[in-house]
Amino acid sequence: MRILGIDPGSRITGFGVINVLRNGKLMYIASGCIRIPKGSLATRLKTIYDGVTEIIASYQPNTVAVEKVFMARNADSALKLGQARGAAICAGVNQALAVDEYTALQIKQAVVGKGRAGKQQVQHMVKALLNLPARPQADAADALACAICHAHHSVGTRAFSRGLVRRAGRRSLRISA
Repeated sequence: MRILGIDPGSRITGFGVINVLRNGKLMYIASGCIRIPKGSLATRLKTIYDGVTEIIASYQPNTVAVEKVFMARNADSALKLGQARGAAICAGVNQALAVDEYTALQIKQAVVGKGRAGKQQVQHMVKALLNLPARPQADAADALACAICHAHHSVGTRAFSRGLVRRAGRRSLRISA
């Protein structure tokens, strides 16, 4: 399974592409940023849409994972972020891809193990989990983290539905071979 993770932004939109191998291991494919030039909001949203569409055409993901909007102090920023997310989501849906959404808390929990982790912790864990030679740029790391979160959720869900996951006590799940 190939996953495209998106960290939407009205100035910089990060993307990350990973493969989930049959044994559940993660493999880095690509990452980077769509840098949105100054201009009208409509033009910036078109840049995000076109950029995500081009990434989908280049890397052929099976699914898209997008970070959900958090409530910011500045309502205008939150609205612009929501619109950037919408442009990225529409690009995925227009290519007939399933789009799943995760909160920043869910993403950090899946990648770092705690929901209140800082950007540097996320970058460090993405580097370690994907065996990268250096820390990825912050927006690309967030997008890769979103893809990793989706991989954890989808592999766990598939394993559970096939009966590969069983309860081992009250607090944990184990995958048996």
